[in-house]
Amino acid sequence: METTTRLSSPLELAGLRLPNRFVMAPMTRFRSPGGVPTPEVAAYYRRRAENGAGLIVTEGTLVGHPSASHETTVPRMTAGASEEGWRRVTGEVHAAGGRIAAQLWHLGSEREPVDGYASWTPGTMSPADIDVIIGAFAEAARVAVRAGFDAVEIHAAHGYLLDEFLWGETNRRTDRFGGTPARRAAFPAEIVGAVRAELPASTPLIVRFSQFKERDYSARIAADPAELAEILSALAGAGADVLHASQRRFWEPAFEGSPLNLAGWAKRITGLPTITVGSVGLSRDLWIEHLSRLEEGLTSEYDLVAIGRILLGNPGWVRHALADRLGEVRDYRKADEDIYF
Repeated sequence: METTTRLSSPLELAGLRLPNRFVMAPMTRFRSPGGVPTPEVAAYYRRRAENGAGLIVTEGTLVGHPSASHETTVPRMTAGASEEGWRRVTGEVHAAGGRIAAQLWHLGSEREPVDGYASWTPGTMSPADIDVIIGAFAEAARVAVRAGFDAVEIHAAHGYLLDEFLWGETNRRTDRFGGTPARRAAFPAEIVGAVRAELPASTPLIVRFSQFKERDYSARIAADPAELAEILSALAGAGADVLHASQRRFWEPAFEGSPLNLAGWAKRITGLPTITVGSVGLSRDLWIEHLSRLEEGLTSEYDLVAIGRILLGNPGWVRHALADRLGEVRDYRKADEDIYF
């Protein structure tokens, strides 16, 4: 098998130059006590940067509101100790020649009822609640800029807060934030606009979205391309520069009647650069089987390819893939996730 070509080519992503088309996907690690990334976290991200990941997207970082999560070891994007921890992370990644994006996150009703917010997110958010969370995302973006991040990603996928608005099964509102797909996208779009306003023009804003949820793989925010267009056009119009389309299996068509995957439809609808992700490289056999499909898709469906779990036990996976030496790395196994943290 020949060394990859399109995957190894550089790309300018909304003003940010990347050395290749590989992205490290966001993966929660539970290694930041009190919400503060440690020196070990900085070393973890540096290892992936020095081994060739074109862009690293951090694990989900919680915005600064008590309702964002019940977790105590998930990092936050807030001023003070967390900001200093992230500045150490970006410094290590940049010293290794890498680029890194901060993913901003709110769990929504996935959050357990602690800290006096037992009914805050599972209930109907008031207009005042919505304004508070928009402000929390904007503040997190300001912190990310000060901490030295090269890009910011908004997590609007997998059943968390913003995705709960996008999905008709969880969004039963009758005000301007509920109803049609475009109205369901209004709150996420306002967050996109607020975050975009805090970023320098040269800092790309990525929005991650999905059809499936962590608790429902068959879920769909859009039944057809027309509904998807309503949602994604709202996000693009609000200031998204890049769309990160999360699928369980990237090679599967998003809708009947077309071979396009979810990232392909996002690119066709909006014209924005897209990232595809979904079981890429979990095993050598899968990589070999789908390499041609990945390369072909880079011409029309997507611009970047995100790699997730395989990078946990194999920090050098991208370097080996670009050199066609994946025989030297192990396939993904759950037990290997923390070996090379």
